[in-house]
Amino acid sequence: MRKQLINPPQRYDGKPHGLSHAVVDTASGIVYISGQVDWDANHQVSSHTVEGQLKNVLTNLTIVLDAAGSSVENLLHLRIYVRGELGEFMGTIAPILGQFLAESRPAVTGIGVSSLASPETLVEIEATAALK
Repeated sequence: MRKQLINPPQRYDGKPHGLSHAVVDTASGIVYISGQVDWDANHQVSSHTVEGQLKNVLTNLTIVLDAAGSSVENLLHLRIYVRGELGEFMGTIAPILGQFLAESRPAVTGIGVSSLASPETLVEIEATAALK
């Protein structure tokens, strides 16, 4: 099989929603990561601020990267969705993201949106990475 489904036990079960947290294209060594949000196993957020959710989303992203055999250093692209006007949150987002990414420096796209996975969800990040 050319694709490997990645569903770490630390993340919520995506199967009822028809998704995997990541898919590895084993032929190319590329990891495609589904949008990660600040959800626990019961689809509840643990923080109600953009800053808190961003930190939790980055932790969840790291869990999925590790399970896929990749890492922050191997990130190729991030797409960050924030509920509301993106510019209003850049002062909060940029330092956290800069510290998380360090020297990895992937391509990054930020998008302000009016809705996400649940009314409480404020931040979602999807990513593409290479295997280690």
